Amino acid sequence: MTKDGTNRPAAVTEATQPKQAGDLRDRWGWVEPSGWTERRLTRLEHSEPKTVGYGLWDKVWAPKNLQAAFWAVWRNDGAPGVDGQTVAQFDAESEAQLARLREELREQRYRPQPARRVWIEKPGRTEQRPLGIPAVRDRTVQAAVRNLLEPIFERDFARSSYGFRPGRGCREAVAQVEQWLSEGRVWCLDADLAGYFDTIPHDRLMERVKRRVVDGSVLRLRDPFLKAGVREELPGWPPTERGTPQGAVLSPMRANLYLDPLDHEREQRGWALVR
Repeated sequence: MTKDGTNRPAAVTEATQPKQAGDLRDRWGWVEPSGWTERRLTRLEHSEPKTVGYGLWDKVWAPKNLQAAFWAVWRNDGAPGVDGQTVAQFDAESEAQLARLREELREQRYRPQPARRVWIEKPGRTEQRPLGIPAVRDRTVQAAVRNLLEPIFERDFARSSYGFRPGRGCREAVAQVEQWLSEGRVWCLDADLAGYFDTIPHDRLMERVKRRVVDGSVLRLRDPFLKAGVREELPGWPPTERGTPQGAVLSPMRANLYLDPLDHEREQRGWALVR
């Protein structure tokens, strides 16, 4: 009822307008549907920053999620890990390979192998960059875990970060910089974190994970991924005490998760950040 006594329909705002399933999938089109139903995505969208994720473990080793995870590995291809198995070889017997992984995960017998260390040239520099290449089966499990965890963390990531994020990349970052230049911002600070991936402290990273994920089985799996170690030509390998190997499926998400507080802090200070 309005002041003049007439009845008028309430204004439909973005907050009160029903969210259609199609709109939901447009916003979360990159999410693997085998692990995230529309109902669960709706709950995630309306969750508070302190809401924790649980009941994830059975979805990690669900057949459809493991299959989707291997397809992601297959599309990316890449070199074999320490066991020498190629993506093509895994694919040739994928049904048996995935069934074996599913049972190992379900019974919590799965243990990742160390990553294979390779060195690549840095463009324009004499130094080399270390890559840690997990075995195909380990990349598949990491992709399965990422399918479940990435939407939870993406829900809260700062708008200023563009690296290694779904639907974002260099083009979007450059477009943002150009917009700020057009607004009259003329000063720019270019910063680089040397050896960032290899120096992330595991304890602080896990603290960040535990703020949003409390599923014990999933958390127990992440520690072996971080501690699996890296093997070079020498026999044996030490466990990884810090860092997350460049080349691992989960590493980009971990890197963004650890830097996210810095991103939010700079946004709150009003700094025009693009990372």
